[in-house]
Amino acid sequence: MLTITQFRYGADNFAYLVAGPTTAVAIDPGATEAILDYLTTHGLALSHVVNTHTHADHTSGNTPLIQKTGAMHLDFQTLLEAGSLTIDGEKLLIHHTPGHMPDCLTFENQGCLITGDTLFNGTVGTCFSGDMESFLKSIIFLLTFPNETLIYAGHDYVAESMAFARIIEPENEAEIAAYLARYSSDHVVSTLAEEKRANPFLRFNEKNLIATMKKRGLPVETELQRWLSVMELY
Repeated sequence: MLTITQFRYGADNFAYLVAGPTTAVAIDPGATEAILDYLTTHGLALSHVVNTHTHADHTSGNTPLIQKTGAMHLDFQTLLEAGSLTIDGEKLLIHHTPGHMPDCLTFENQGCLITGDTLFNGTVGTCFSGDMESFLKSIIFLLTFPNETLIYAGHDYVAESMAFARIIEPENEAEIAAYLARYSSDHVVSTLAEEKRANPFLRFNEKNLIATMKKRGLPVETELQRWLSVMELY
Protein backbone atom coordinates (compact mmCIF):
# COMPACT_ATOMS: atom_id res chain seq x y z
CA MET A 1 0.00 0.00 0.00
CA LEU A 2 1.30 3.45 -0.91
CA THR A 3 1.43 6.21 1.69
CA ILE A 4 0.83 9.92 1.09
CA THR A 5 2.78 12.40 3.21
CA GLN A 6 1.92 16.10 3.14
CA PHE A 7 4.51 18.88 3.56
CA ARG A 8 3.58 22.54 4.06
CA TYR A 9 5.79 25.23 2.55
CA GLY A 10 5.53 28.95 1.88
CA ALA A 11 2.41 30.65 3.17
CA ASP A 12 -0.05 27.90 2.28
CA ASN A 13 1.41 25.51 -0.34
CA PHE A 14 1.54 21.74 -0.03
CA ALA A 15 4.06 19.25 -1.38
CA TYR A 16 3.52 15.49 -1.31
CA LEU A 17 5.51 12.29 -1.22
CA VAL A 18 3.76 9.17 -2.45
CA ALA A 19 5.81 6.21 -1.23
CA GLY A 20 5.99 2.46 -1.14
CA PRO A 21 8.35 0.47 1.08
CA THR A 22 11.49 1.53 -0.78
CA THR A 23 10.63 4.13 -3.43
CA ALA A 24 8.87 7.50 -3.50
CA VAL A 25 7.58 10.06 -5.99
CA ALA A 26 7.54 13.77 -5.09
CA ILE A 27 4.64 15.94 -6.24
CA ASP A 28 5.00 19.75 -6.26
CA PRO A 29 8.11 19.43 -4.07
CA GLY A 30 8.56 22.97 -2.73
CA ALA A 31 9.41 21.68 0.76
CA THR A 32 12.77 20.44 -0.47
CA GLU A 33 14.68 20.10 2.80
CA ALA A 34 11.78 18.49 4.64
CA ILE A 35 11.35 16.00 1.81
CA LEU A 36 15.07 15.17 1.83
CA ASP A 37 14.98 14.61 5.59
CA TYR A 38 11.95 12.34 5.24
CA LEU A 39 13.60 10.30 2.49
CA THR A 40 16.71 9.82 4.62
CA THR A 41 14.82 9.00 7.80
CA HIS A 42 12.63 6.41 6.06
CA GLY A 43 15.32 4.96 3.81
CA LEU A 44 13.47 5.85 0.61
CA ALA A 45 14.86 6.38 -2.88
CA LEU A 46 13.20 9.18 -4.86
CA SER A 47 12.49 7.93 -8.37
CA HIS A 48 10.56 10.85 -9.91
CA VAL A 49 9.61 14.48 -9.43
CA VAL A 50 6.27 15.52 -10.95
CA ASN A 51 3.85 18.44 -10.77
CA THR A 52 0.11 18.98 -10.65
CA HIS A 53 0.66 21.96 -12.98
CA THR A 54 3.44 24.34 -13.99
CA HIS A 55 2.79 27.44 -11.86
CA ALA A 56 6.08 28.50 -10.27
CA ASP A 57 4.96 27.97 -6.68
CA HIS A 58 4.44 24.27 -7.51
CA THR A 59 7.63 23.73 -9.54
CA SER A 60 10.15 25.72 -7.47
CA GLY A 61 11.46 22.62 -5.70
CA ASN A 62 11.99 20.54 -8.83
CA THR A 63 15.58 21.45 -9.66
CA PRO A 64 17.09 21.38 -6.16
CA LEU A 65 15.43 18.06 -5.35
CA ILE A 66 16.54 16.50 -8.64
CA GLN A 67 20.09 17.76 -8.12
CA LYS A 68 20.28 16.29 -4.62
CA THR A 69 18.61 12.93 -5.32
CA GLY A 70 19.18 12.14 -8.99
CA ALA A 71 15.44 11.65 -9.46
CA MET A 72 13.94 11.99 -12.92
CA HIS A 73 11.53 14.79 -13.75
CA LEU A 74 8.50 13.84 -15.85
CA ASP A 75 6.70 16.68 -17.60
CA PHE A 76 2.98 17.10 -18.22
CA GLN A 77 2.90 15.51 -21.67
CA THR A 78 4.93 12.50 -20.59
CA LEU A 79 2.68 11.93 -17.58
CA LEU A 80 -0.48 12.37 -19.62
CA GLU A 81 0.66 9.83 -22.20
CA ALA A 82 1.78 7.34 -19.53
CA GLY A 83 -1.47 7.51 -17.56
CA SER A 84 0.20 6.17 -14.44
CA LEU A 85 3.44 5.78 -12.51
CA THR A 86 4.50 2.56 -10.81
CA ILE A 87 5.86 2.83 -7.28
CA ASP A 88 7.12 -0.44 -5.78
CA GLY A 89 4.70 -2.35 -7.98
CA GLU A 90 1.64 -0.16 -7.26
CA LYS A 91 -0.01 2.27 -9.63
CA LEU A 92 -0.29 6.01 -9.11
CA LEU A 93 -2.93 6.94 -11.67
CA ILE A 94 -2.81 10.22 -13.58
CA HIS A 95 -5.89 12.17 -14.71
CA HIS A 96 -6.01 15.28 -16.88
CA THR A 97 -8.13 17.87 -15.04
CA PRO A 98 -7.76 21.14 -16.97
CA GLY A 99 -9.40 24.39 -15.98
CA HIS A 100 -7.18 26.17 -13.49
CA MET A 101 -4.48 25.68 -16.12
CA PRO A 102 -4.52 23.60 -19.32
CA ASP A 103 -1.82 21.31 -17.90
CA CYS A 104 -3.48 20.45 -14.58
CA LEU A 105 -3.17 16.84 -13.44
CA THR A 106 -4.77 14.92 -10.59
CA PHE A 107 -2.97 11.94 -9.07
CA GLU A 108 -4.97 8.99 -7.71
CA ASN A 109 -4.11 6.07 -5.47
CA GLN A 110 -6.34 3.82 -3.36
CA GLY A 111 -9.10 6.25 -2.49
CA CYS A 112 -6.93 9.37 -2.40
CA LEU A 113 -6.72 12.23 -4.90
CA ILE A 114 -3.94 14.84 -5.06
CA THR A 115 -5.81 17.58 -6.88
CA GLY A 116 -3.35 20.49 -7.00
CA ASP A 117 -5.16 23.76 -7.70
CA THR A 118 -8.18 22.18 -9.40
CA LEU A 119 -10.12 21.26 -6.26
CA PHE A 120 -9.15 22.73 -2.91
CA ASN A 121 -10.46 21.78 0.50
CA GLY A 122 -13.41 24.16 0.65
CA THR A 123 -13.14 25.85 -2.74
CA VAL A 124 -11.81 25.47 -6.30
CA GLY A 125 -8.98 27.10 -8.18
CA THR A 126 -9.09 30.28 -10.20
CA CYS A 127 -9.64 29.61 -13.90
CA PHE A 128 -6.41 31.09 -15.26
CA SER A 129 -6.83 29.05 -18.46
CA GLY A 130 -10.06 30.86 -19.33
CA ASP A 131 -11.59 27.50 -20.25
CA MET A 132 -14.53 27.34 -17.88
CA GLU A 133 -16.23 24.51 -19.76
CA SER A 134 -13.23 22.22 -19.35
CA PHE A 135 -13.00 23.26 -15.71
CA LEU A 136 -16.62 22.18 -15.18
CA LYS A 137 -15.92 18.84 -16.88
CA SER A 138 -12.94 18.32 -14.55
CA ILE A 139 -15.04 19.09 -11.47
CA ILE A 140 -17.84 16.78 -12.64
CA PHE A 141 -15.24 14.05 -13.21
CA LEU A 142 -13.88 14.46 -9.68
CA LEU A 143 -17.41 14.31 -8.30
CA THR A 144 -17.77 10.80 -9.75
CA PHE A 145 -15.33 9.36 -7.20
CA PRO A 146 -16.72 7.63 -4.09
CA ASN A 147 -17.81 9.88 -1.24
CA GLU A 148 -15.09 8.52 1.05
CA THR A 149 -12.32 9.61 -1.36
CA LEU A 150 -9.72 11.77 0.40
CA ILE A 151 -8.90 15.14 -1.16
CA TYR A 152 -5.33 16.43 -0.85
CA ALA A 153 -5.02 19.89 -2.42
CA GLY A 154 -2.26 22.25 -3.47
CA HIS A 155 -2.97 24.97 -0.89
CA ASP A 156 -4.59 25.51 2.49
CA TYR A 157 -7.42 27.99 1.90
CA VAL A 158 -9.88 26.41 4.33
CA ALA A 159 -10.47 29.34 6.70
CA GLU A 160 -10.98 31.87 3.91
CA SER A 161 -13.11 29.45 1.88
CA MET A 162 -15.50 28.65 4.71
CA ALA A 163 -15.80 32.35 5.58
CA PHE A 164 -16.87 32.94 1.98
CA ALA A 165 -19.23 29.95 2.07
CA ARG A 166 -20.98 31.50 5.07
CA ILE A 167 -21.56 34.68 3.07
CA ILE A 168 -23.04 33.10 -0.04
CA GLU A 169 -24.84 30.15 1.57
CA PRO A 170 -25.74 31.11 5.16
CA GLU A 171 -28.46 28.45 5.11
CA ASN A 172 -25.69 25.84 5.14
CA GLU A 173 -24.16 26.97 8.44
CA ALA A 174 -24.42 23.58 10.16
CA GLU A 175 -22.36 21.84 7.46
CA ILE A 176 -19.84 24.69 7.29
CA ALA A 177 -19.36 24.63 11.06
CA ALA A 178 -18.93 20.84 11.00
CA TYR A 179 -16.38 21.15 8.19
CA LEU A 180 -14.35 23.68 10.18
CA ALA A 181 -14.54 21.53 13.31
CA ARG A 182 -12.82 18.69 11.41
CA TYR A 183 -10.11 20.96 9.96
CA SER A 184 -6.53 20.75 11.23
CA SER A 185 -3.76 22.91 9.79
CA ASP A 186 -1.28 20.14 10.69
CA HIS A 187 -2.83 17.77 8.15
CA VAL A 188 -5.26 19.29 5.67
CA VAL A 189 -7.51 16.69 4.09
CA SER A 190 -11.23 16.18 3.58
CA THR A 191 -13.49 13.57 2.09
CA LEU A 192 -15.35 14.18 -1.14
CA ALA A 193 -18.59 13.83 0.85
CA GLU A 194 -17.51 16.68 3.12
CA GLU A 195 -16.71 18.79 0.08
CA LYS A 196 -20.14 18.09 -1.40
CA ARG A 197 -21.78 19.20 1.84
CA ALA A 198 -19.80 22.40 2.48
CA ASN A 199 -17.85 23.54 -0.59
CA PRO A 200 -20.13 26.02 -2.42
CA PHE A 201 -18.32 25.50 -5.72
CA LEU A 202 -19.44 21.88 -5.78
CA ARG A 203 -22.99 22.87 -4.83
CA PHE A 204 -23.97 24.85 -7.93
CA ASN A 205 -27.01 22.60 -8.41
CA GLU A 206 -28.31 23.19 -4.85
CA LYS A 207 -31.55 25.15 -4.40
CA ASN A 208 -30.06 27.65 -1.93
CA LEU A 209 -27.27 28.68 -4.27
CA ILE A 210 -29.51 28.73 -7.32
CA ALA A 211 -31.81 31.11 -5.47
CA THR A 212 -28.82 33.34 -4.62
CA MET A 213 -27.70 33.35 -8.25
CA LYS A 214 -31.20 34.34 -9.36
CA LYS A 215 -31.29 37.19 -6.84
CA ARG A 216 -28.08 38.52 -8.35
CA GLY A 217 -29.45 38.26 -11.87
CA LEU A 218 -27.17 35.41 -12.90
CA PRO A 219 -28.29 32.73 -15.39
CA VAL A 220 -29.17 29.31 -13.95
CA GLU A 221 -30.99 27.36 -16.68
CA THR A 222 -28.19 24.95 -17.61
CA GLU A 223 -25.52 23.29 -15.52
CA LEU A 224 -22.81 25.23 -17.34
CA GLN A 225 -24.66 28.49 -16.62
CA ARG A 226 -24.94 27.57 -12.95
CA TRP A 227 -21.21 26.74 -12.84
CA LEU A 228 -20.35 30.07 -14.46
CA SER A 229 -22.73 31.85 -12.09
CA VAL A 230 -21.37 30.28 -8.91
CA MET A 231 -17.89 31.33 -10.02
CA GLU A 232 -19.28 34.86 -10.50
CA LEU A 233 -20.38 34.82 -6.87
CA TYR A 234 -16.74 34.49 -5.93
